[in-house]
Amino acid sequence: MLDPNELKARIEQALPGSVVEFRDTTGTGDHFEARVVSPTFVGLSMVQQHQQVYAPLQDVLATGELHALALKTYTPEQWEKVKR
Repeated sequence: MLDPNELKARIEQALPGSVVEFRDTTGTGDHFEARVVSPTFVGLSMVQQHQQVYAPLQDVLATGELHALALKTYTPEQWEKVKR
């Protein structure tokens, strides 16, 4: 069973200045949902943004420990418009 706080910390460390919310969607410790707001996403496609989030989680994705991760990624400017 994965610790969502550890996964959140990995993403925050890989993407400095990011705000990450991480939630276990099933209670089984292998299906999660994450919202990541990061200035590093400026100018990147959604695919590129998701690749940046997946990168620090490759080990647990490869082993299947992390079975599913639903992502919502935003630049700070996009998040300001969406959160209203």
